[in-house]
Amino acid sequence: MTRKRLFVLGLLALPLPAFAQDRRDHERARAALEAGQIRPLAEVLAEAERRFRGRVIEAELERDDDNWLYELKILPPNGRMFVVELDAATGAVLRTRGPVQAR
Repeated sequence: MTRKRLFVLGLLALPLPAFAQDRRDHERARAALEAGQIRPLAEVLAEAERRFRGRVIEAELERDDDNWLYELKILPPNGRMFVVELDAATGAVLRTRGPVQAR
C-alpha cells in the first residue's frame, strides 16, 4: 500500500523545495476534483462538522494506491482530538482514531 499525503491546510512558511512539491500536490488535487474523483473540501468539512462534535482543525488529502482519502483532525469541546479518515469520493467513514464524538 503506497500512501502519498497532500497537505490541504496548515501550509505556511514552506522552504522553496517544499513549496514546489506543494504546488504539484495542489495541481493533482485540483485535477482530481475537476475529474470528479474527490468531493470539494468545503463540502467535506461542512458535512464532518454536522456529523461529529467539534471543529476540524486540520485536513489532509491523501492518495492511497488508487484511492483518494481525506484525513480530518477534529477537536471536540472536551479537548480530546480525534481523527476521521473519509473516502474522498463518497464521504464514507473508513477509519477513526481517538475518542470520536458523533452527533
